[in-house]
Amino acid sequence: MLSRRMMRVDVVVAVVFLAIGLVEELTAPHQLSWWWARLALATLLVLVRRAAPLGTMVVDVVVLQTLLMPMSVDNYRVWQAFCMLIGMHTIGREIILRGPDRDPLWRRAAALVVVAGSVVYLVLQDLAMLSDYFATVGYLLAAWVSGLLLQIQARRIAERNAAVAAAEALRAREALADERARIARELHDIVAHSVTVMVLQASVVRRRLSESQESERHLLSSVEDAGREAVTELRRTLGLLRGAASPELAPQPSLSRLDDLVDQLRASGLAVRVRVTGTPLMLAPSLDLSAYRILQESLTNVLKHSGTDRADVTISYSPDALSLSVVDPGGRSSLPSAARPPGVGGGQIAGAGTAVGAGHGIVGLRERAAMFGGTLEAAPQSGGGFRVTANLPIPTRADYTHPPEWTRGPAAVGEGTGAR
Repeated sequence: MLSRRMMRVDVVVAVVFLAIGLVEELTAPHQLSWWWARLALATLLVLVRRAAPLGTMVVDVVVLQTLLMPMSVDNYRVWQAFCMLIGMHTIGREIILRGPDRDPLWRRAAALVVVAGSVVYLVLQDLAMLSDYFATVGYLLAAWVSGLLLQIQARRIAERNAAVAAAEALRAREALADERARIARELHDIVAHSVTVMVLQASVVRRRLSESQESERHLLSSVEDAGREAVTELRRTLGLLRGAASPELAPQPSLSRLDDLVDQLRASGLAVRVRVTGTPLMLAPSLDLSAYRILQESLTNVLKHSGTDRADVTISYSPDALSLSVVDPGGRSSLPSAARPPGVGGGQIAGAGTAVGAGHGIVGLRERAAMFGGTLEAAPQSGGGFRVTANLPIPTRADYTHPPEWTRGPAAVGEGTGAR
């Protein structure tokens, strides 16, 4: 199936060919009879040659060159030769002789027969000098070889593009896996902390019970044992997720510590303006952490890729959702590159994910939003710059009792395609 671009190219080539033929015929000292019909047939062959390269070449040689057009030097036309050379070039370009995607054997054999037959046809003509034979055959074979070379070049470009696309997809999968492992580590920390608090509270309640409440004491003791086992397993899992990396001793980030992040960014040369609307709510630790990470990664993207020195952050609270927005105006930074503080255009903010900056940061952000059944959009602005917006539903007590649909299937989390 020919692409629209190839069809446009064929139309342009046919129009140029027709123009050359018209100029030649209208200025020739001896016009051929029915020349306009012969030129129309040749133009049609040039127009449809890519769809049927072998068929058009056979019609050109057998009908146009042999039956309709003269081969004498006095009446031979330049457009007559161009038609044959264009057809031969197209055979070389379109018929794939080697490689995994080569044409069927009959088609390759037919191409060689047509090429050889065209050469024999020219050799059998009554030309004046021996050099005319060599020149005529040489031009024809050169047209065919030029088509072969273009075919080889196109195939190499396609293979290189496929390799680049495969490498990019691999990097995207690796970045997504890293971000998922990071999310898992953070959530395991939160869950381990929560279970530890539950165990301690159960222990306190058990110690306050009277000796007559033996059954209650036994139940709470079982809760403590189960909780300690769960914490132990969580720590083992955390060890596997961290690998050789040393554990982070800093407390888990949250929106309450956003000022520290803003101070880091300002020290790196990025002026961040934060606006909070609505009444701030007490968020679940995992949601609070994910909201902080979304802002952190988005601002790190601005610092590393946008070329601007300012960004606007909006945090909107509502009873059932948390909305986040990071907007940069785009354009170049007002700071000269020599005077720009370290970190601008390539700095790393403490705690920022490794996937950001590799073109896959948005994938990780969508992963975090989808974890709560939320959405994240990232796109350039019409007037320049870039905008990242996230909407995160705030779970209610009923949500913890009935998990959302996205947690019930293996393909729950969409990986997204946007990348910055």
